[in-house]
Amino acid sequence: MVNSYHNFSMLFLGIEIMSVALYILVGIRKRDKASNEAALKYFLMGAFSTGFLLFGIALLYGATGSFDLDEIKAYVVNNPHAISPLFYGGILLLIVGLTFKVGAAPFHFWTPDVYDGAPILITSYMSTVVKVASFAGLLRLFSYSLLPLQDFWEPVFLIIAIITLFIGNISAVMQSSFKRMLAYSSISHAGYMLFAIIAVGASSANSIFAYGLAYSLATIVAFTGLILVKKTTGSEHFEAFNGLGKRNPMLAFAMTVAMLSLAGIPLTAGFIGKFMMFSSVMEDYHIVLLILAVINAAIAVYYYLKVVVAMYFRDSEESCVNVQWNYSFVLLLAVGLTILIGVYPDCLLKLI
Repeated sequence: MVNSYHNFSMLFLGIEIMSVALYILVGIRKRDKASNEAALKYFLMGAFSTGFLLFGIALLYGATGSFDLDEIKAYVVNNPHAISPLFYGGILLLIVGLTFKVGAAPFHFWTPDVYDGAPILITSYMSTVVKVASFAGLLRLFSYSLLPLQDFWEPVFLIIAIITLFIGNISAVMQSSFKRMLAYSSISHAGYMLFAIIAVGASSANSIFAYGLAYSLATIVAFTGLILVKKTTGSEHFEAFNGLGKRNPMLAFAMTVAMLSLAGIPLTAGFIGKFMMFSSVMEDYHIVLLILAVINAAIAVYYYLKVVVAMYFRDSEESCVNVQWNYSFVLLLAVGLTILIGVYPDCLLKLI
């Protein structure tokens, strides 16, 4: 519903149906105080952001008299020099409400605590399916109805993307918890995905699909590895991965591929995703943004490789990590697709 809406009513319903389900899932462990705290924070801040979203929709409705995307686009096209100030205010409030949903800075404050407090399976679902779906809904609105006003909202997204990249990556560097590091890195990946909206064009949807798929595959492997390691060590910190290269070489290899893909190293799907995002920015001559993105990519390599260093260059007295067949299937499928897309990207590009 979030991806295929034709009016703001359906957009609002889709977001709220998704959000209410997540409020419950985040706090599903009733006796876990961290889970309860995460659910409460997510609910309160989610309700607050919904207010911005609704206020923005109301202002756009007040200016155009319609919730329909076609009617809103017609209003913008037919009144290029007589657009109501309410309309511009509505766009800004929509940006606040929707960037909250994707976890972009400076509306990201809920992300680390909610991702850290939620059960790992729910965190992996939120950071992959929910994030990519929210970006698809965001792109649909700004690439269709509001495209004629790109000169107005593009600088706003440009500033948000830069802030998101630096806050996400610098915060991730300082984390000692692997799960919390993934939470902050998901913020930085939201910054990269905003490139498709900043340089909106015919290839934007393909770029978000490719980047979203690559990011989702690597994140699923990372959280699967965390689940398995936590069962053995009871810890979510980087030290829990010490010596994993000896304790379970196959799991360590899968985690290495995931970290390299998240960092955007060649021969992984993450590199193809970043390449498509960077290419779209280069076409629109956002050279400063591209330089800042490369700097942030270098920062990301540092904290992703911390996991690899722990697995292969540090010793541990922990026992061997056992991997059940269902986890093995998920890891094999995700790692296989990550390498396949990285080595032979045409298999993905032909689909899009």
